[in-house]
Amino acid sequence: MEELSTAQARRIALRAQGLGDRRPGVTGARLDRRHFRRVLERLGAVQIDTVNVLARAHEMTFFARLGPYDRSALANWLHRSGEVFEYWGHEASFLPVDTQPALRWKMEDARRGAAWGGIVRFMREHPDYLRSVRKAVEQRGPVVPSDLHDGAAARRTGPWWGWDAPKRALEALFWTGDVAAVRGNRFERIYDVPERVLPAVVIEAPTPSEEEGRRELLRRAARAVGVGTAADLAAYYRQRVPKARPLVEAMAADGELVPVRVEGWKQPAYLHPEAPLPRRVGARTLLAPFDSLVWERARVERLFGFHYRIEIYVPPPKRVFGYYVLPFLLGDQLVARVDLKSDRRAGALRVRAAWAEPGTNRAQAASELAAELALLAGWLGLDAVTTDDRGDLAPALRRALRRRTGS
Repeated sequence: MEELSTAQARRIALRAQGLGDRRPGVTGARLDRRHFRRVLERLGAVQIDTVNVLARAHEMTFFARLGPYDRSALANWLHRSGEVFEYWGHEASFLPVDTQPALRWKMEDARRGAAWGGIVRFMREHPDYLRSVRKAVEQRGPVVPSDLHDGAAARRTGPWWGWDAPKRALEALFWTGDVAAVRGNRFERIYDVPERVLPAVVIEAPTPSEEEGRRELLRRAARAVGVGTAADLAAYYRQRVPKARPLVEAMAADGELVPVRVEGWKQPAYLHPEAPLPRRVGARTLLAPFDSLVWERARVERLFGFHYRIEIYVPPPKRVFGYYVLPFLLGDQLVARVDLKSDRRAGALRVRAAWAEPGTNRAQAASELAAELALLAGWLGLDAVTTDDRGDLAPALRRALRRRTGS
């Protein structure tokens, strides 16, 4: 069995995630949908999140791999190209449209009660209402929940994230695939029947068996991670490990995956047969908390020795590093982390805290981080980068930023 060092596994993972390549936007190249398409096809899924303290999570995922690009061009491609759809991939995700057939078993599972508990209860208790909402979407779509606020439809059935009956019904139908959604100008979901959202070639594609659908998601996961355990591959599209592990082993027996040992890993690992092993990785970028490289925190620790937890939902006095903390990738290592905020009123990218990882050359990390922050600020249309005092990297970062501005 082939053996990989931790460093080799790390470089494989970074290249698979599109993080070892030169970012075309940094060199001034004009980016278009071909670049966006390449990123989405490579990752297989880009997570969506509504937190907008810096930029949308999916925008940061593309920035990490492309450098500066036209955000309106990305939005136009995601919402209007017919090449992308939204569904529960890892979490809520943008996915290539040709993934949809492989996810139909998940939609069927949702019909049988495998969705979120509150959704399941609503489906069980209001089947007639769900059918009426589906008919209304067919007749009146595209719609937002407020379009269905007529009579009984507007009554709330108890507090649940502030969702009223139309919103709950539309979300239930979204889980089951009976409606699809696009994002509006305020990033809200706008619902319509799948036939008006997805290309005909996708709608008419045969539905694979559950096993083949699961295997296809595992194939895509393996391409996206490069090398990982069965649990890593399962987690990419939120499959249960007991269901996924036998399929991963069968795929290895069929030659679709290559069993390998990775230094320091307790579990067997699987390598995508076409995953390249670069001699070096010259990356420099910031990773949003919802970037696919850091989805699985245990894998991040195995690959980088980097303990990472998002602290958005942690009470402020108990936060260790900050509210919206981004790991900083330099070369093939995560060397620092920064708590960032886009202060649009002041026109500044604010570094609320900056921390170096143990053993990091702080002067070098600060210099490279200052350059990356300046690039990010320019892309966001902000005029300055400011640094608070919190964190052991903050003094060196402040000096590096001053050198860049000559102040």
